[in-house]
Amino acid sequence: MRIGGLQKCSLIDYPDNISCVIFTQGCNFRCPYCHNRELVLPEHFQDTIPQEEVLDLLLRRRQYLDGVVITGGEPTEQEDLLSFLVKVKSMGYLLKLDTNGSRPHIIRAVIQQKLVDYIAMDVKTSFEKYQKAIGINFPVELIQESIELIKDSSITHEFRTTVVQPFCKYADVCKISSILKGEKTYRLQPFRRSSKIIYPNIEEIDQFSNEEIELWKEKL
Repeated sequence: MRIGGLQKCSLIDYPDNISCVIFTQGCNFRCPYCHNRELVLPEHFQDTIPQEEVLDLLLRRRQYLDGVVITGGEPTEQEDLLSFLVKVKSMGYLLKLDTNGSRPHIIRAVIQQKLVDYIAMDVKTSFEKYQKAIGINFPVELIQESIELIKDSSITHEFRTTVVQPFCKYADVCKISSILKGEKTYRLQPFRRSSKIIYPNIEEIDQFSNEEIELWKEKL
């Protein structure tokens, strides 16, 4: 595992649980508004944290933590993700996986082997605008496959969207909502401009106000 960051204690990343957050290094998307460029762009990579060091920390803090969150970057890009999940699971932790849904075959394996207790998947925008939102050419059918895999699983899950102009507007959120109809949890996250986003000089990127987003939620 290429571990690019570690948050030893979080009260918000795993709902209703105290967790440790592990940030994997590397991502196959290039979302212009992403705020984790040090985990996405190789030229901004920092030294990785040895896996053994992280596992030792989890072992020592077992009595203080409920769960572990694997996020990124994109965790399903890690070749040894499944074996790492097995090691953490053997310690008795609850496990949450954050993913962009780009590798449904990995998500299927995680579900079938019951390696996680919670999955959170980002749905970037409506399917017809996906290429622009993620910054690369990518078969959106794989995103659709991951959504259906997660929806049909018995694992606790949520879908979430960062709303940001011009990539995801209210009309796009409506289309996503129709795909996720009947799902228990769909979160809308506000974008916040920062100097740390992947392409900070793109002027067209803009944020919606909290009031606008709350109004969308009420309508939906």
